[in-house]
Amino acid sequence: MQEKWWGTVGSDLPGRTANLYSATLSPMIHYMTTHGVGNSWVGQELRGLVSGRVPFVIHTLSKPATTYFEAEDVARMDRSTHALYPLPVAGSLRSAVAAPFHFRKRFGGALWNALTGQRESARTRALGLWHFFVACHLAEHLRREQVPLIHSQWVHSGGTVAMYAAWLLDVPFSFTGHAADLFRERAALEDKIRRAAFIVCISSFHREFYLEHGARPEQLLTAYCGIDTALFSPRRRQRKAGEPFRIVASGRLVEKKGFEWLIRACIILRDRGVDLECTIAGSGPLEATLRQQIADAGLEARITVTGQPLKQEEIPGFMGTGDAYCLPCVWASDNDVDGLPQMLMEAMACGIPVVSTELVGIPDLVIHEQTGLLVAPMYAAALADCLQRLENDPALAARLGDAGRAYIVREFDVARSLDPLLTRFREYLEPS
Repeated sequence: MQEKWWGTVGSDLPGRTANLYSATLSPMIHYMTTHGVGNSWVGQELRGLVSGRVPFVIHTLSKPATTYFEAEDVARMDRSTHALYPLPVAGSLRSAVAAPFHFRKRFGGALWNALTGQRESARTRALGLWHFFVACHLAEHLRREQVPLIHSQWVHSGGTVAMYAAWLLDVPFSFTGHAADLFRERAALEDKIRRAAFIVCISSFHREFYLEHGARPEQLLTAYCGIDTALFSPRRRQRKAGEPFRIVASGRLVEKKGFEWLIRACIILRDRGVDLECTIAGSGPLEATLRQQIADAGLEARITVTGQPLKQEEIPGFMGTGDAYCLPCVWASDNDVDGLPQMLMEAMACGIPVVSTELVGIPDLVIHEQTGLLVAPMYAAALADCLQRLENDPALAARLGDAGRAYIVREFDVARSLDPLLTRFREYLEPS
């Protein structure tokens, strides 16, 4: 490893503090990701660690192709992230040969687990063996450093590397699970639950899920995914007489976001005579399919798919163009699902009324008739009913928008929602 990566506290982070990097031998949380700060939630959480003065090192399997930020502090995080892939051939072979001698019984125990532990499929076992040797490479480079804890954000491939690296180093391992990593791409989950020093639950759904899969109650720590609410302010549009009702939505153009069902709801609203416009911001593999669905319905003049992802800094302005925000998440056919969508939080933080679905952690965020409106997944008529209620009742829309923002500020501001996790991290950083 040519240099060390971690966060210290600076002064130029918008709304908080900056993330700077410099060499130190102090103990740090080693934070494992799959794509670094290529996920907006990772960037937000790491900003929270900086604000909370928790020193950390960022590891990732692969560097992201892009990030959803324009801010320099996140760019510095990206530049300072230690990427494991592409693995150096010679260095990896040396690590694999040296690991049995350096880690001795722990190497044998971890390898035996990779070979014989309960796995979801033969493919998962093969990938787990590969990730075991990736973990040997990581552990070899960390074995002379002070590593109080390895924490994995997502618990599939990166979590496997984190678990085995912690096993080899004889240090604690913890993780935060979300959605695809717990369902579609589940890998050695029960082993990870058994070995985790603690598990972060991002919703009440997740807490029950881990208990059902063998977690002990004392392992479970509830810490909501949060956002920096200082970066958002009420931007609700003042709709003038005669203007169409404007619906906004955003996210990756993939099945689990449910945009097909939003378009179906717009067709119903059009047929009911509602004057509407809808903008879906995002890019992804379903872009052509969604555009064809819109064209088949003859709604090209009313529904726009931008084909471009929103940068974090663009979100408040985008929300300010809408009268309602809709994210009708579904459980996808490939078993992917959203855990606790950040875009919903950001819409609510902007004071726009939201409509979503009763799925996974969303009911922790959108409380029906209090902080927004919820319907069953894949129920276009119910989506249309909720959107039409907001269109017909500006007072209801204003009440839900105001209540949603107040709830986000109170319960999901990252400075507050991360407190349980930061407290736990600090416990591992304290001298024993």
